[in-house]
Amino acid sequence: MDRRYTKIAATLFATFSTQALVQQAQAQSTPEASVLPEIKVTETTGSDFKADNASSTKFTAPILDTPKSITVITSEVMSQTGSTTLVEALRTTPGITFGAGEGGNPVGDRPFIRGFDAQSSTYVDGMRDLGSQSREIFNLESVEVIRGSSSAYGGGGSAGGSLNLVSKAPLKEELRAGSVALGTDNYKRVTADGNFVLSDTMAFRLNAMYHDQDVAGRDAISNSRWGIAPSLTFGMNTPTRVNLSYYHMQSDDIPDSGIPYNNPTLGRGDGSPVNVNRNNFYGLVNRDFRKTKADIFTARVDHDISSTLHLRNTTRFSKSSNDYIWTQPDDSKGNIYDGMVWRRVNSRVSEAKSLQNQTELFGEVLTGSVKHRFSTGVELSREEGTRDSYLVNTKAGGTAGTGCAAGSGGAVFNYNCTSLYNPNPFDPWTGYIARANKPTDATNTAISVYAFDTIELNKQWSVNAGIRYDKYRATSEQAGYPAVAAGASPTGVAINAVTASNLKNKSDFFNYQAGVVYKPTENSSVYASYATSSTPVGISNGDGSSEGGTLSTAIQNLDPERSKTYEIGTKWDVLDKKMLLTAAIFRTEKVNARVTAPDGTTQLAGNYTVDGVELGVAGNLTKNWQVFGGYTFLDSKIVDGGQTNIGTTAAPIYVPSTSNGKQFANIPRSSYSLWTTYAVMPKFTVGAGAFYTSRVYGNTTNTKWVPSYTRFDAMASYVIDKNITLQLNVQNLTDKVYFNQAYSSHYASIAPGRSAILALNVKY
Repeated sequence: MDRRYTKIAATLFATFSTQALVQQAQAQSTPEASVLPEIKVTETTGSDFKADNASSTKFTAPILDTPKSITVITSEVMSQTGSTTLVEALRTTPGITFGAGEGGNPVGDRPFIRGFDAQSSTYVDGMRDLGSQSREIFNLESVEVIRGSSSAYGGGGSAGGSLNLVSKAPLKEELRAGSVALGTDNYKRVTADGNFVLSDTMAFRLNAMYHDQDVAGRDAISNSRWGIAPSLTFGMNTPTRVNLSYYHMQSDDIPDSGIPYNNPTLGRGDGSPVNVNRNNFYGLVNRDFRKTKADIFTARVDHDISSTLHLRNTTRFSKSSNDYIWTQPDDSKGNIYDGMVWRRVNSRVSEAKSLQNQTELFGEVLTGSVKHRFSTGVELSREEGTRDSYLVNTKAGGTAGTGCAAGSGGAVFNYNCTSLYNPNPFDPWTGYIARANKPTDATNTAISVYAFDTIELNKQWSVNAGIRYDKYRATSEQAGYPAVAAGASPTGVAINAVTASNLKNKSDFFNYQAGVVYKPTENSSVYASYATSSTPVGISNGDGSSEGGTLSTAIQNLDPERSKTYEIGTKWDVLDKKMLLTAAIFRTEKVNARVTAPDGTTQLAGNYTVDGVELGVAGNLTKNWQVFGGYTFLDSKIVDGGQTNIGTTAAPIYVPSTSNGKQFANIPRSSYSLWTTYAVMPKFTVGAGAFYTSRVYGNTTNTKWVPSYTRFDAMASYVIDKNITLQLNVQNLTDKVYFNQAYSSHYASIAPGRSAILALNVKY
């Protein structure tokens, strides 16, 4: 056995390829094969661009017969598009945007689905993945995008939808795969994927990744990370199976400071990002950093009670941390009109831990002539978060916190003021940094019970129903601290006193979903559905961006916000079930959003609506031609945003909010994506992608915004032999200058410029 493990280690790191191209090579019996890859998904053979089932047992019918909008981004799509992060993978799906981080909104993945923040509605293999992270894809089999209110599936949150990341797991067959990639901007990436069949009942799989790069078109920014994910399965091909898996990923980056807005609140700008060189980086290389870690250990036991009845228990412990000092190019003092930028410090030291257990009973049963495909379960979870920050003495003299006068850059102000048009990220900043050591500790616990059933009345009609009950408890504790004089402070800056707080919220809530499906033909469906969601306060455990995600005195006694989605849609599995076409129209309403009331308190009285249309396509048009993409139109409106105080704290004057009638922040009205590949020769495949997003506002008053854009990508791959493939990806082919995140104030994130990556993929 020792000799076998020695051979495993040597083999794994001697060969490199991507998992997606492994499937391509497996589908080709000879190098001359010109047919694009096909895989077998459950009982239906289809393209790697199209998955037929969602991974969770809570989906009790195939995607075709599920009355909900579901998009599966497969490993093939991620590989061909050159995606390496969750953000890059989600770019292939329209209607999803990303919000930026600042202050209370930490740097990390912050997806918006149908206009609603989904940072706290991201799951890994069906379990909530807490913490402000930037996620990798090296250990992902697919990404499932579930649209519409969906708290019945995952619990609190999910007003506009949720994401489920499906991890790679041990296989029943041998696999040796990996990839080595080099590119412009010092791009270097190595991945390895090995599956080892140890016996008839045991298999081991190991995925590993190393990645390092600068960012195209952006000065001084760099990303470096590595990860490893072993998993072991016992009892394969037996009624009882045990899977043990571990995931570790850590990063060390210089975060991007973005570009300041042309500030309209000062009466001189239009609210778009200022027109400066795309390379301008306003951060400080010798001060700014971002370090993250994520660890997930999972133990899953599956038992087949019978051929139609199954029991599963999953236990998971996870921990993630997000540690950074990051510069924001502050536009709030009018510095930009003097040609200057104040390098405002934002910092965070956070850690999130969770312990979860999920027990599921699922299967099929007949009651007379009616067939039921059901899933029931109980979930227990405890999530703990700790949030702290850094004390930073900028040594900026009289300008600290007040802005930068014209000509105030340079050493006299310790480089905290820099030129708007010609910033130097290598300025020798010499301030002091120390931990604040004043953490806020948050804890969430939940007990949940759920049941789903697809009732097949006959071959044409079925009913899909689900219900979930959550007993949710959240606490947030902050110790009290006295004021510290400048002379006693670790950085020489006076520290204000902190008042102790002990906040609590208790919420018990039900969520539902129901849908009727009519099948005109075996390979099509027409459906109508209704679903709800509940978002309790404190849902992000103090380490996320969701509105109300952190407990405060103003909201601690409020009930959850509630949303509901009405949807009508159709799905057609055409071209011999190799191409899935989808269409849906929907309306999502949040009728008790948290807003400021006329008496100045926070109440559940807001009204938000989103009306939309979605179109999707995934699969093979021909043996040689694959397509993946869609179009989304979202008409969002803040019907009632509450009240705004135009007076003072002592003498408030409340008027209707200026956001009334405006479009949601972080949501485009129109967006589309299209990725397609074509095998022009037996060994040669080309691909191209187009991605469009209309104007996106950063705030609810629609005064800060980023313009629309269209981005183009290209790909070419060549099969050298049955084991080796070369793939070239060119991202942002036309070197388009565009912005991919809009924060509510101060700045927008600028997207990378053109880059090229050449990968050598090996499989045997």
